[in-house]
Amino acid sequence: MGGLYAVSDIHGHLEVLVATLHANGLTDADGHWTGGDARLWFLGDYVDRGPDGLAVIELAMRLEDEAAAAGGSATALLGNHEILLLGTQRYGETEIPSDPRFNFAVNWIHNGGVITDLEGLTEEHLDWLTTRDVIASVDGHLLMHSDTTGYLLWADEVDQINAAVRAELHMPDLETWWEAWTRLTHRYAFSGEDGHEVARTMLATLGGNDIVHGHTIGATLRGGGVTAHDEPVRYAGGLVLDIDGGIYLGGPCQLVRLDTQEPPGLVPDGSR
Repeated sequence: MGGLYAVSDIHGHLEVLVATLHANGLTDADGHWTGGDARLWFLGDYVDRGPDGLAVIELAMRLEDEAAAAGGSATALLGNHEILLLGTQRYGETEIPSDPRFNFAVNWIHNGGVITDLEGLTEEHLDWLTTRDVIASVDGHLLMHSDTTGYLLWADEVDQINAAVRAELHMPDLETWWEAWTRLTHRYAFSGEDGHEVARTMLATLGGNDIVHGHTIGATLRGGGVTAHDEPVRYAGGLVLDIDGGIYLGGPCQLVRLDTQEPPGLVPDGSR
């Protein structure tokens, strides 16, 4: 079958994700891999704001094994909501020493935390999540969850960024965890008047021809509300592709094939 695919910001909506993967030939109707040697990337935010984030995580975990056995791959990156959930599980309502107004638990609740996601976390989930990468360079595409340059605060190479984040998620240090979550929560780095230059500089530093991200709902870049027919948004002079459809607001699951000359359904924003 082949092909390079990316999807982001599922937020607990397992049935929508499976239906989308099935419609594109990557799984059967029950969510088992049928994509052969295709490569699928999940760009984070599996939990919160939806009915069953843990089921989405478990699907990604299973597809990782099933795809590899078929000669393909299914790879999951961490989003800011995973770090927020993990921080809540680890630190709860402990105040952040540098700013006692804040703690993980309150921020998790305010950001759509689902109690069953928190209560159902197992050691297997924790081990898997804390060993995920946060950024990847694949066939000229720089894949990441958040539309932020904050990744560069860790390092200026992809492998070094991933190693640094993985090390931090194994540190028993509240401030370190909080800083990691904060960095991945920033957004709109590529949508301002200088967005093209910001994106170009990040690509020159980390490598790649374009940036593919979720985190920020594409409708907010276009202006207007979320609809079920929204398409991914290519912006910043064509250097950046936003694939967050706003699934928890009734938007679509935007699975995009990246290895085609012009992935179907891309909507130029016309202004940057």
